[in-house]
Amino acid sequence: MEYSVLMTVYGKDNPEYFKKALLSMVKQTKIPDEIVLVKDGPVPDEIQSVIDQIGLKYQNLINQVSLPVNKGLGLALNEGIKVCRNELIARMDSDDISLPMRCEKQVAEFEKNPHLDIIGCPVIEFVGEPNNKVGKRNVPLTNEAIHKYARKRDPFNHPSVMYRKSKVEAVGGYGDLRKNQDTDLWIKMLSAGDVGMNLSEYLLRFRFDQGTYKKRKNWLNTKLLIQIRWRAFRTGFCSFFDFAEVGIMQMGIYLMPIKFQEFVYQKFLRR
Repeated sequence: MEYSVLMTVYGKDNPEYFKKALLSMVKQTKIPDEIVLVKDGPVPDEIQSVIDQIGLKYQNLINQVSLPVNKGLGLALNEGIKVCRNELIARMDSDDISLPMRCEKQVAEFEKNPHLDIIGCPVIEFVGEPNNKVGKRNVPLTNEAIHKYARKRDPFNHPSVMYRKSKVEAVGGYGDLRKNQDTDLWIKMLSAGDVGMNLSEYLLRFRFDQGTYKKRKNWLNTKLLIQIRWRAFRTGFCSFFDFAEVGIMQMGIYLMPIKFQEFVYQKFLRR
C-alpha cells in the first residue's frame, strides 16, 4: 500500500528543526509516495531554501500547497488532505523526528487489518538533540482501550499517526480551532466507530522545551479543550463525571504555577 505524508510549515517555524523533520520522512525505510507540504501563509527564505534543497535531491516527492494567509493548523491540514492522492496519510509535525521504520510498520498493520482506520505510537520527548531524552508519552494500544481512554485524554500522539483519508473526511476533517484540533478529531472519529490501535514501539521523537509549560497556561487553550470535552459529553461520548474531571484538571493546570505544573507533568501525567 502506498501512503502520503502530510506536513504543515509556517513562518515562525525553526528552519533547522523543520529540515530534520522533513528528512526523517524522506528517509523512511518504506519511502512515501508523496509528501504534501502545506505552507500555512508566506514562509521566509530560510524555510523555502530547505524545501527547495530537499525537493531538488528527491525529485517529484514534495507537493507544495501554498496558502496566501495563515489559517491555523487544522484548516491547513484540511487543505493538505484534499490534495493527498493516497488513502493512507501519515501525519508529521515540522519539528519532530520520525524513526526510519515508523511508516513501514504502520502500513504493515493496515495491510494486516483492513478494518483499521488510525494507528499511532508512544513517543519519546527530547530537548535539543534526539538523544537528550526527557520523558515519554505513552498511549493505549488496543481499540477497546483507546475508546475508553479517549473519554478523558488523547489516545493518540498527533504527529505519530497514520490514518485513512476517507475516514477523516467522513467526519468533516479537522475543526476550525486554533488549539486542540487533534483532540476534536479523535473524538469525532471514535464517535463514528472508527477502529484505532497504537504500536508498542517508540517510533517518534517529540521535541519538547520549557516553553511547552507556558503554552499550557493559556486561556484559549484551556477554554477550547473544555468546550471540546463539553461537546463530547453532550453527544454521549463521555459521562458528565468524565467531563468534570477533565475540566477541573485543565483549570488546575491553567491556575497552578509553572514550576508546580512541571512537577505534576513529569511525575504523574507522563508516566
